[in-house]
Amino acid sequence: MSAFIGEYTCKVDNKGRILFPAALKKQIPPGEGERFVVKKDIFDRCLVLYSMDEWNRQNELIRNRINPYNKEHNTFLRNFYRGAAELVLDGNNRMLIPRRLLESAGIGKTAVLAGMGSKIEIWAGEVYDSVQATEDEFARLAEKIMGDGNKENEG
Repeated sequence: MSAFIGEYTCKVDNKGRILFPAALKKQIPPGEGERFVVKKDIFDRCLVLYSMDEWNRQNELIRNRINPYNKEHNTFLRNFYRGAAELVLDGNNRMLIPRRLLESAGIGKTAVLAGMGSKIEIWAGEVYDSVQATEDEFARLAEKIMGDGNKENEG
């Protein structure tokens, strides 16, 4: 499974292609290939890029929780998959992101690719800069989420 880290500012050409950073490409485990799925994020105005292995893992998580005969579940599925597209790196390590997805995230000539463990977020540069928490906010959030007193989390 991929574990992406790092932030990379990339140019977006007129066709919507982004050069996939070499440093991120090196983080793809051998055998995972160069196929991805990109979709709108659920919570923020950015895109999310999954390796095909991670996309399949996400689909398995969904399948285990969804009842196809439940109307709310179907609404969730429709919105989760809406606009998703498969991408393959070309011979020059570029990925072509559909224009509708770039526009939905407000991405113009510059994008930030941010490694987030099992996925890569793709942001408009100015938007990415604006969503950063202050040091105090992050410290409070870390304490709230990770500081639950559970000794198993300590290392």
